[in-house]
Amino acid sequence: MLSTVSFQAYGGMPVAPPLLFRNPSSCAADLALTVKPGSSRRGGTDSKLRIGNFITFSGAPGIWGPISANSVMLAVAEINRRGGIRGREVELSMYDAGGPIEEVVRRAERAIAFDEIDVIMGSHISAVRLALRKVTAGRIPYVYTPVYEGGERTPGVMAIGETPRAESRPAIHWLTEVKKAQRWYLIGSDYVWPWQSHRAVKRYIKEAGGHVVGEEFVPLGEDNHEPHLARIRAARPDVVLITLIGTDSITFNRAFAEAGLAATTLRYAGAMDETVMLGIGPDSTQNLFCASGYFGCIDSRANDDFRTSYRAMFGAHAPPIGSVGQSNYEGMRFLEAAANQARSLSIGPLSAAAHNLVYSGARGTVTLRDGRAEMPIYLAEADGLDFNVIRTI
Repeated sequence: MLSTVSFQAYGGMPVAPPLLFRNPSSCAADLALTVKPGSSRRGGTDSKLRIGNFITFSGAPGIWGPISANSVMLAVAEINRRGGIRGREVELSMYDAGGPIEEVVRRAERAIAFDEIDVIMGSHISAVRLALRKVTAGRIPYVYTPVYEGGERTPGVMAIGETPRAESRPAIHWLTEVKKAQRWYLIGSDYVWPWQSHRAVKRYIKEAGGHVVGEEFVPLGEDNHEPHLARIRAARPDVVLITLIGTDSITFNRAFAEAGLAATTLRYAGAMDETVMLGIGPDSTQNLFCASGYFGCIDSRANDDFRTSYRAMFGAHAPPIGSVGQSNYEGMRFLEAAANQARSLSIGPLSAAAHNLVYSGARGTVTLRDGRAEMPIYLAEADGLDFNVIRTI
């Protein structure tokens, strides 16, 4: 059933309208009862803009659930204080994007049919995106926010995250030139983002003059990394490129350091942020590099304002801000800008406007050209639980 929780419950100021948490196991009849008294069905006179945010709260990517929820709630609060999107107050519902993909698909179908959401926003693995875009096609807009493999061109699906070409290509060249890295070992989770990312990074490694000495994909949820570490040790790479996701990345990087490899072998990790770093621990991050469009330590007016607002709403002990979760804030700012440019929230005009667009968020100015997001990308090295930004790439 539906439970209604104000922002006050999360340690911040109360903000209208309330946030709606929906139990993934609710049946269709239950979900049909979640429409508030006095509100009308889609196509009626109700002015609220209903956004269904599909965030992963379970499984390996579930580690990003709390910061993802906080980030989107902050954005909604700010937007509603400005009068909403196109004059419509945003009403936010959250759904778990974890678990079997067929169950996530059913949640999305119910959300559209019974909760009558107007927009789906997603922060989850790409395998879920590939399934959900079939549900949303031709029906409602779908904004996909986190780092991903690139190439999303489905009508109505707007992907705004970083891609391997923007992140990994310049990072690989830097590690080759500055750290003299030649031998690369690739290890990733066994699903679409690592598959496609590895295809791209192999080209970039060859382009930089290096070569791949090993590659493997690990089932989601695997936490016994001894066989992987044995193969890595035997291959003697200069760099291990890691595309493991969430808690799988945490357990691997801990094991990597415990095996004594951190002192001798560089690591370059995708989807690596402050949330994952906190799980890895300060003693296991030696020689760990990553590239991203966002780090909490970035010194800019936009990020200063974001961090100040985040702490004011959620308190000093809120989950650390990392790029994957923070992308949910960017998604709302993107949607607001696209709707204003389109002067519409209909799927056709909104998608057309989003194809070439400039918006501003905590990452500063982000430009979409032909549907591809362009933003400053930073190369950073881990330092305990923090990052030191080396350069903008």
